[in-house]
Parts: sequence; C-alpha cells; structure tokens
Amino acid sequence: MADVSPLQPYLLIAYYEWMIDNGWTPQVLVDCSHPEVDVPQQFANDGKIVLNIAPSAVANFELNHDYLSFSARFSGKSLDIYIPMNSIVAIYARENDQGIMFSPNMYGVGDAPQLKDSNSESDDGDGPDDEPPTPPKGRPNLKVVK
Repeated sequence: MADVSPLQPYLLIAYYEWMIDNGWTPQVLVDCSHPEVDVPQQFANDGKIVLNIAPSAVANFELNHDYLSFSARFSGKSLDIYIPMNSIVAIYARENDQGIMFSPNMYGVGDAPQLKDSNSESDDGDGPDDEPPTPPKGRPNLKVVK
C-alpha cells in the first residue's frame, strides 16, 4: 500500500477556510509540550495555548500540511510563531465554538488503526461476516413508572 497523506492538515485547512468564509474568528488550541512549538510560553495554561489566527490578528500567515506559522502581537511585542501540524489539538470558531478536535493518530498515519485483512485466519468474532445479535421475540413490555 502506498503512503497515505495525514488527514489532520486537510481538515484543519478546510475548517479554517470555512470559518473565514463565514466571518468567524478561527482559534487553535496548541499542545506546547511539542519540542518544535515556538509560542510565548508565558501565555500557556496547563501546557496548552489558544491562539487567534484570524487574518486581522496575524501577519505573514502560512498554513500548510506540515506547520502553521505567523507573526502576532503579545503584550505589545511582535513575535514569530511556529506550530508543527501534529501539535495542534483543535481548531474552533470563537463566536460559536464550532470546530474539530484532533485525535493523536490523525496526523501520523503509522498510528492509525489498520483494517483487518479479509484473508486473515484469525477470527475474533468482530468481523463483518458475523451474524448480528437476534432481537428478543414477542411484544415489547413497557410499564408506566410514577
């Protein structure tokens, strides 16, 4: 099987564009413990930071399949921000909290669950060829509880 592109960058870019198109303020939740993350750590809370990435809040914005980078002002000082894609935990709109949280295996395909080979000799009873459970016979029995 050929290498498969990670899913997270595609979803992040799509959500970002959707939020901008609707006039909302996109924000990202970033895991600051990633070794390559370059954000102002003094604004982090419990190892995470929320950053406004609306076009009006940032300069030199770059969002691609590997990283997010931009310049922004923090306490009046302009700082360059660099965020590897796999350290972004979520993207959501400030106005309505609509967005998506990413699971750890959405970036790296190596961690993604693999489909079971249909020629596999092991049968754990969870395969698609298994019979669904039989519903109980007879009429349902409902009682009013007061």
